Amino acid sequence: MRRCIFNGGLAVALLLYGASFSRARATEPLAPDSLPAHWTYLPDNIQEIPGGPSDTWWKQFSDPVLDSLIVLGVERNYDLRIAARRREIARAAMNQAKSGWYPTVSASLGWTHDQPSGATGKGEPVSAPSESFFNAGLSASWEIDIFGRIAAGVKAKKAQYRASRAEYAGAMVSMTAQIAATYFTLRQQQRLLQVALAHSESQMKIVKIAEARFEATLASKLDVAQAWQTYYSTIASIPPLESAIHASINSLGILIGEFPAQAAAMLGDGGPLPNWQSTLPAGVPADILRRRPDIVEAEQQLAAAAAAVGVAKKDFLPVLSIEGTIGTSARKIDNLFGSHSLTWSVAPTLSWTLFDGFARKYSLVSAREDMEAAIDSYNLAVMNAVGETDSALSRYGAALRHIDVIQKLCVENEEALQLAIRRYKDSLSPMSDVVNAQLNALAGESDLVQAQASALSSLVTLYEALGGGISPDAF
Repeated sequence: MRRCIFNGGLAVALLLYGASFSRARATEPLAPDSLPAHWTYLPDNIQEIPGGPSDTWWKQFSDPVLDSLIVLGVERNYDLRIAARRREIARAAMNQAKSGWYPTVSASLGWTHDQPSGATGKGEPVSAPSESFFNAGLSASWEIDIFGRIAAGVKAKKAQYRASRAEYAGAMVSMTAQIAATYFTLRQQQRLLQVALAHSESQMKIVKIAEARFEATLASKLDVAQAWQTYYSTIASIPPLESAIHASINSLGILIGEFPAQAAAMLGDGGPLPNWQSTLPAGVPADILRRRPDIVEAEQQLAAAAAAVGVAKKDFLPVLSIEGTIGTSARKIDNLFGSHSLTWSVAPTLSWTLFDGFARKYSLVSAREDMEAAIDSYNLAVMNAVGETDSALSRYGAALRHIDVIQKLCVENEEALQLAIRRYKDSLSPMSDVVNAQLNALAGESDLVQAQASALSSLVTLYEALGGGISPDAF
């Protein structure tokens, strides 16, 4: 049974167009628009959706390094270049299909020498005279598209070209999102490294305090061992972070078309995490999602499939073509353009394939199934858009609440650490209290960095889910 659950006036028109070429059969009524009217964002920092598409969503993070990376990515990213090549291939295919509206003209210039056999007659073999002559001419053939076969093929190629433009826009969205996400991961790792180094320095101070108290017989050797244990556990986390930082720099280098050394010089040894607080719309209208490149691509693929059904139907109709030649022929090249050397012919032809072993029938069946698959792909793209947007909004809201709680936790951890140190110096609490407070302070600050990075990642996912604000018509 045909499934027709999809959205947008253009998509509906395309389906009706495709259905007009098929025989009437029982179908289900079109389902109502399955895109939600909006997705609700709970926090209070809201504003209206800005009018018109924008392709610079990353600028809201106010990070010049990120801006530079994306500029380089747009210029040098190889995945984006490959998508641009596919777009140009599709453009060429569309123009090639349009050439079917024009006649095919060819020119010829030659010399013919003909030696007939003298042994084919009834009598004795004789020497037959040979003939030679020069010829030049033009020939043309032209299919008159009275039944719209060529027009349907052009429509299919044009839809495929539009789909390739949407694919390019999708590659642009994906590339910018990848650069932003990788850059935020790098800043997260560098910040975690800074946190680990800072805590290792403060932990070394505790080691010296424990050793001094041990030498003054105010503490046991166990206190010194516990202090060193805490210090080395922090130091042990540094090499994996350095390795992860190196890997992130390499990943960014690939995304922007730079080798690791050049990418590392651009990124530096560290930097603050960009602003993770963003003002988001109160609701995301369904029209915003309809501009997503993958939805536009799926819609145009559906248009191409519907046009292909039309092409398959046109194959059942006759083909009217006109072939003609004009030229000259003469024994001597001097007479080639004389008044009596002209030759010409015109041959209008109406050809109609009456039987081909049901090849056209099954070609039409295949085209219809391709259109049904395109409908399913469109519906799947819409469902993915809905799910990704809803999940990204929910994840960002949860990240904000998580950050708020961890910030409060970090304040308490720092206060607990300072109290534990003072009490240990006054011999009012054991070293284990200081160790636990140190570990809690390190874990809390690391969790805060990770939570802030998670909020940034959620924003990137959200902008990617919304199509990045990049309109396929811009390319």
